[in-house]
Amino acid sequence: MGDVLPILSVPAVLLAGGAYAVGSTWWRRHHPAPPSPYTRQALRIAEERTLVSAREILEDAYAAFGPLYTAPAAPAGGPDPQVPTSRAPAPRA
Repeated sequence: MGDVLPILSVPAVLLAGGAYAVGSTWWRRHHPAPPSPYTRQALRIAEERTLVSAREILEDAYAAFGPLYTAPAAPAGGPDPQVPTSRAPAPRA
């Protein structure tokens, strides 16, 4: 009688594993997983959001700090600071 319980436990474990597999398969078929965040479409959407966010940040920064970087007015009779000179600087000895 001592060997009957271990012998009958093997089929019981196999039956329970099979029932779990059937239930798991049924559940996955009737409750599909949400779309993966690693698809190409998700990547495109994330890129668009990032670009829009970066553009807004740059526009805000330019609006706030743009006046600090405007070119100063050219002195009367002096060279235009926006036009580069064609002369190279003299080499230092």
